[in-house]
Amino acid sequence: MKRHNDYQYAGYLYILPWIIGFLSLQLIPLINSFVYSFTNLQLLGTRRFIGLENYAKLFKDPLFWQSMKVTFLYVLMAVPCKIGFALLIAIILNQNLKGINLFRTLYYLPSILGGSVAISVLWRYLFMDNGILNNILSFLHLPTHSWLGDPRLALPTIGLVTVWQFGSSMLIFLAGLKQIPAVLYEAAELDGSGKLRTFWRITLPSLSPIVLFNLVMQMINAFQEFTPAFVITQGGPLNSTYLYGLLLYNQGFKFFKMGYASALSWILFAIILVFTGLTFFSSQSWVHYGDNV
Repeated sequence: MKRHNDYQYAGYLYILPWIIGFLSLQLIPLINSFVYSFTNLQLLGTRRFIGLENYAKLFKDPLFWQSMKVTFLYVLMAVPCKIGFALLIAIILNQNLKGINLFRTLYYLPSILGGSVAISVLWRYLFMDNGILNNILSFLHLPTHSWLGDPRLALPTIGLVTVWQFGSSMLIFLAGLKQIPAVLYEAAELDGSGKLRTFWRITLPSLSPIVLFNLVMQMINAFQEFTPAFVITQGGPLNSTYLYGLLLYNQGFKFFKMGYASALSWILFAIILVFTGLTFFSSQSWVHYGDNV
């Protein structure tokens, strides 16, 4: 008969691959990056402790402030649009219609096909000056635009990449909609409540925990966004799409300033931590659980 400790050791053995991966790929690199942020480490060179010099330097860097501005604009634009669009499509796909499962699959496909790089390449060919969209507009005798060459249009254009990949958020919203008791809608209908009032009074409060989850996850992802700016515009034109992730990448892997890049990464971590904390703090006034709808 096996002893209790034997089962315990077996459990540790099962999770050993995850523990090794967590230590080698997450925890140790995290600690190292914090240490490196206080050094002048070069990618292929030695390092020397310089204290807070990297942090003092970045606050004097014009590109740092430009990337901060662009990133905050990107987050404010992409996150609400993506969540709102995902919720709208989830409500539409929640209807009991013939062939609705096919439409649910089609709407989810952009989130899983090809990955961010392939979709970014597609976006570049779609919105470039002689791209597909301008060719269609020209064929219809409508005015064309320099979607990626105009500083006013470039950031919203690459932001559409994120908004278009709304499938995961939509799926979570759809699962939440399925859990709302039908009796609530029946009672609202008997009271003569319209669809818009029912949405604000029943649907949205019932989905508020899911809205919170999607908001936090999409906000974290948006602050770390890198691929569209790197593949589509390289941060241009005039640094109008120079996201923080692109600045961090360039400093670390283009100019080999790994110490400086580590300091940048920890500033980003602090920003995400603050905004995530503020979001959870504010959720006390608008997120409803269980019977508190």
